[in-house]
Amino acid sequence: MTYETAEPHDPHDLPGLPGRSELLDRLDELGDRTAVVHGDERYGYAELADEVRLRLKELDAAGVRPHQAVILNGDFSFRSIAALLALHLHRAVAVPVVTLTEATLATVTESCSPRHLLRVGADGVTIEPVAGVSDAPAAGYAGLVERGASGLVLLSSGSTGAPKAILHDLDALVLEKLGKRPRTAGRPAPILMFLLFDHIGGINSLLGVLRLGGTAILPRQRTPEEICALIQEHRIRLLPTSPTFLNLILIAGFHEKYDLSSLRMISYGTEPMPEELLARVGAAFPAARLLQTFGTSETGISTTTSESSRSTFFRIEDPSVEHRIVDGELQLRSSTQFLGYLNYPSDSITEDGWFRTGDLVEENADGYLKIKGRAKEVINVGGEKVLPLELESLLLASPMVADCTVYGRPNAITGQSVCVDVIPVGTPTRAELRKHVVAFLTGRVDPFKIPTKVNLVEAVTVSERFKKKRILP
Repeated sequence: MTYETAEPHDPHDLPGLPGRSELLDRLDELGDRTAVVHGDERYGYAELADEVRLRLKELDAAGVRPHQAVILNGDFSFRSIAALLALHLHRAVAVPVVTLTEATLATVTESCSPRHLLRVGADGVTIEPVAGVSDAPAAGYAGLVERGASGLVLLSSGSTGAPKAILHDLDALVLEKLGKRPRTAGRPAPILMFLLFDHIGGINSLLGVLRLGGTAILPRQRTPEEICALIQEHRIRLLPTSPTFLNLILIAGFHEKYDLSSLRMISYGTEPMPEELLARVGAAFPAARLLQTFGTSETGISTTTSESSRSTFFRIEDPSVEHRIVDGELQLRSSTQFLGYLNYPSDSITEDGWFRTGDLVEENADGYLKIKGRAKEVINVGGEKVLPLELESLLLASPMVADCTVYGRPNAITGQSVCVDVIPVGTPTRAELRKHVVAFLTGRVDPFKIPTKVNLVEAVTVSERFKKKRILP
């Protein structure tokens, strides 16, 4: 079947939606150019186009209808990329989930009303119905139905409860990235798909590869050593990652064990960057430009510029994104803004349509922004506010601290007290480490900011998206 010449009633060729046939045309035009590298396997763009067509036939055979939700279980792979593109062309609502636990399945089933589960594994692709879902149309998708658009549901990290189901117009996201072809000479450098398949940054990276006609390098596992080995093997020039993951590379010394000299840019996001860690990264990668990126699952990834590679100040320079600061909190409004939460009230949207990010920022005289931390992570010590990022950045300057995580714990007298988990340099005892931390911070911060509890740990707790996990009140 060729979907470019389908009959008008075909769900893949409804009028008023430019770019659908162009997507497959674009893949076909790129032909044998390598689209995906996964271990020893290489796939061309023509193969990707054929795989998308195969997925479309399977969706039809399974009875998947436009605007029905489909759980897409799998991480980045040749088949999962084809499945996501097929769901977009089919006008379905894709719900990508890398790790599908029983709890996650229950949340998705209740909030997204998925009719089918599409699993992508090493042995192939299966599509099966989801039990216990009503046949009635899902009310949350009415806007997509009205526009005849495909959808995307992203799940928040769920650090403070059940994850939020964030509904996007997938057509808008695709059009934002693929609507204009880039003006590039020659073949683009390969791009490492570090961010997860169910993360807004991962989706953004994938669409960026397709826009450039580039090559997506897929890791088999996201360990510091595996990522560094791929950079060396494929001469990767851009590494999109998180501050925590960069520090894991530095602590283990993988930047010295592998040839990472090809890197020309390291973009970091998903969490604030401590200034001292940025200095360490700059010293370890002197040839690479360091760029602070910013985005949210609700508003998409914004185009940014850093004040310099040595600065944690950045500016949003994206014509499709507006920003403002209200009571110290960054608020955004974008052309790819989400349509709403399927399982939470949309109280993070202001009456005039701005998204409250929950990020506390400061702005300098030149209009550059600096993230100070998350509002929900602020530690309240007897009415005094403590930002974990401030203490972490200071402690990373200590010769005895390799990494640390600052968080608050309930306290009967002050409401909360400051605690810190520390990966030490060397082998100090807990008592020696605690004495050092107190002495190091004394005179540098107010007394109420000095941790009352210092834990010696072998590793900080990190989410699957490589963000530090804090104990929240």
